[in-house]
Amino acid sequence: MARWVALLRGVNVNGITIKSADLAALFRGLGFQDVRTVLASGNVVFSTDDTPSLKAAIEQALRDRFGYDAWIVLVPHDGLAALVDAFPFDRSDDRHDYVVFGSDDTALDDLLTDLDLDDAVERVARGDGVVYWSCPKGSSTDTVFAKRAGAARFKRTTTTRNTNTLRKLL
Repeated sequence: MARWVALLRGVNVNGITIKSADLAALFRGLGFQDVRTVLASGNVVFSTDDTPSLKAAIEQALRDRFGYDAWIVLVPHDGLAALVDAFPFDRSDDRHDYVVFGSDDTALDDLLTDLDLDDAVERVARGDGVVYWSCPKGSSTDTVFAKRAGAARFKRTTTTRNTNTLRKLL
């Protein structure tokens, strides 16, 4: 049985409210085992033998049950620790460290194309199926990279998680 992490984008922001208990119930209703939600930001850890069309089935179930244009990024649970451990920047109390996950490598590459950053403010690096990002606390919505990552064209293919949240998913 494979263990997965489903990362939902846009949950409990912008008027899309989903209670963790309801989200877990939906995943159990799809026949998944060992379902665990983490925080209220759309993080679900679960196990299943059913992998064909897994992403599409979950997205459709979310649309049907909660009535929003849902999409997710699926990450194999056994690879998550390696992604977190590979974070390339030094940790600092005055910074937030993030991992941007993508369901499309081209979108992740596009995030970085022609990006002109001030390394004194934020740092960005491409990883395996992710983009690593570190920025000063309090600036995660107004830096150059934050504005790029928040663009509508990346809405369906990327989602961002703080490394602290990712450690809770392990």
